[in-house]
Amino acid sequence: MKNFKSLGLITATLFTASIALTACGSGTSTKTASSPAPSAAATTAATAAASTTPKADGGKVTITLGAYSIVKDSFDQIIPKFKEEWKKKTGQTVEFQESYVASGSQATAIIQGFEADIAPLSLEGDIQKIVEKGLITHDWKNNKYKGFITGSIAAIGVREGNPKGIKDWADLTKPGVEVLIPNPSTSGGAKWDINAVYGAGLKASEAAGKQDPAAAKDLLAKIYKNIKVLDKSGADSLTTFDKGVGDAIITYENELVARIQSGKKYVEVIPQYTTSIENPVALIDKYVDKHGNREVVQAFLDFLYTPDAQKVFADKGFRSVLPEVAKLYEKNYTTPAGLFNIEYLGGWDKVNKELYGKGAIWETILAEGGAK
Repeated sequence: MKNFKSLGLITATLFTASIALTACGSGTSTKTASSPAPSAAATTAATAAASTTPKADGGKVTITLGAYSIVKDSFDQIIPKFKEEWKKKTGQTVEFQESYVASGSQATAIIQGFEADIAPLSLEGDIQKIVEKGLITHDWKNNKYKGFITGSIAAIGVREGNPKGIKDWADLTKPGVEVLIPNPSTSGGAKWDINAVYGAGLKASEAAGKQDPAAAKDLLAKIYKNIKVLDKSGADSLTTFDKGVGDAIITYENELVARIQSGKKYVEVIPQYTTSIENPVALIDKYVDKHGNREVVQAFLDFLYTPDAQKVFADKGFRSVLPEVAKLYEKNYTTPAGLFNIEYLGGWDKVNKELYGKGAIWETILAEGGAK
């Protein structure tokens, strides 16, 4: 079953930005372009700067947000809503210091000293890295949504008219098809994308008679040979696509929806088999306790699950975790019959070891296919 979907004009063009607290991060209210993971020197500077983060003082309190790049457009609308609600409730003014970079780079920055109070990231594994370093000490998954604030699926974006006739993953292996995908060493979104392709290979072989990991690896390797650029983040990958590079892009559905809504002449192609995507958020205990702002940070985290915030995410193309909001937007989405989740691949521990670990499937494909 192949599904195509194109949406009309609704919102403004998505763009990414970050704040220069670290080489990849945050520290002032001035927003600049995203940059790579911090060097040792940048991390030292980040630690020094973050240690001066203002605590609740009179009528003001500061929240430092360390997020993955894709959600910037959503938080541009959600943050003012929360600030207004908190002001009415407490009389207190909330100031935000915001950083938006690739999920893996953001997790690394937080671990190395960027004192984010709250981290909405692309995948559970990036949150777990922060947990393993002792910065998150509570059970961040202990709510009815298991710590996830948004959902999506991995999809293929093509240009108007779909000139290369892309209908499914296998079409990305054809000669002359240039593919864009971010780099999984820095981008959480890239891991979801690669999971989708690899899992689709497993599903297809399973439908043919027997699940075959070799066939799944072969599909991924053939697509890799057609990859034109490996950008640092999903947002960077889409910016490259916007510049006219590539025939197809593997990305989050919500990113394609946002681009199409903004007027880009793209078409979303939903493969027969693809993965569902779950995006987590967590409060960073060590930094919140240091800054003395737990009450307001917890309130902001809770606000992300309200209908007001979830409708913003849904307007930007995400699939809401709130059933009542998801129902309002259900006509906007197609759910393929072959949709699978991370558990189909054995969970993140297995995936990170067997697909992305040292000497594992992805590293082997890189070695065999040559560096991009």
